[in-house]
Amino acid sequence: MATTRTAIACFGEALIDFLASPSTVPGAARQFTEHAGGAPANVAVGVARLGGDARFVGMLSTDMFGDFLLAQFHRYGVDVAQVRRTDAARTALAFVSLAADGERSFNFYRPPAADLLFRPGDFDGAAFDDLAILHACSNSLTAPDIADTTLHGMRLATTAGALVSFDLNLRPALWPRDANPLPALWRALECAHLVKLSREELAFLAREGGEGQVAERLFAHAAQAVVITDGAAPVRWWTRDARGTAATFGVDPIDTTAAGDAFVAGLLHRIAGHGLHADALAGAFADADVRDDLLRHAAATGALATTRFGAFAAMPDRADVQALLENAP
Repeated sequence: MATTRTAIACFGEALIDFLASPSTVPGAARQFTEHAGGAPANVAVGVARLGGDARFVGMLSTDMFGDFLLAQFHRYGVDVAQVRRTDAARTALAFVSLAADGERSFNFYRPPAADLLFRPGDFDGAAFDDLAILHACSNSLTAPDIADTTLHGMRLATTAGALVSFDLNLRPALWPRDANPLPALWRALECAHLVKLSREELAFLAREGGEGQVAERLFAHAAQAVVITDGAAPVRWWTRDARGTAATFGVDPIDTTAAGDAFVAGLLHRIAGHGLHADALAGAFADADVRDDLLRHAAATGALATTRFGAFAAMPDRADVQALLENAP
């Protein structure tokens, strides 16, 4: 009898977010607090917090920040068997400042960084055999070698029968100043069964041909479902045959740093919980009850993450999500 796959592996960067604390004295120096972060790393921790089988795949530095990240993965119950270490580069850093409404702005120190040094040979092919989902983001596309590695991992997952998830999570500051990210972005988007975009990212992709052309190109390749978030506004979803919206949850945000990653964690956890493979994803979105379950869990997880500071530390657990689902309209 076939074993149900439940493992969710997240590939890419893990870094340190230095989060600014507001100064109470005008002109005084800000203080920054160290938080573990990085988009795919956040998703892995988010899945683990929800009780899922979470794995992180990537390269960590042997510096003190790499040690801290590894300890944080252990703390939150993320499988790190596919983590590699290097002394050839240090850990990427991101300094994060927050506006009064919790919206954030980033100042990145990357490259060079250890996460960019993962190579195709660092993957353990056998680790894909029991994988339900592989998740990746565009921050591992910003240089040719790591982009090739990301695409290699996505293809390995597809060949192994896993669902491939991709969150664009575009950070223009991480790309070389004269680079056009679109070719690399589309190579990854065309490999993904599930695509998550923000409203701004959809607009970026649609600049030349409109949203219809974006949808047509995605569904001409591997995509089975596309989900578009817009803060507290309703979530939009697309399949080849249908489109719709789903409500979000009203909360009082203080830090939106990892909200999108928490949303993805909630969505992937429910997809794995339903035992959905790539070919069943569009059908799941066509079933109103299943779709509602997927998107409500995702929206609740994302909303709760905005009510806490940090990234790893902001991920809610299953009890918190269930309480919001039961008590909120």
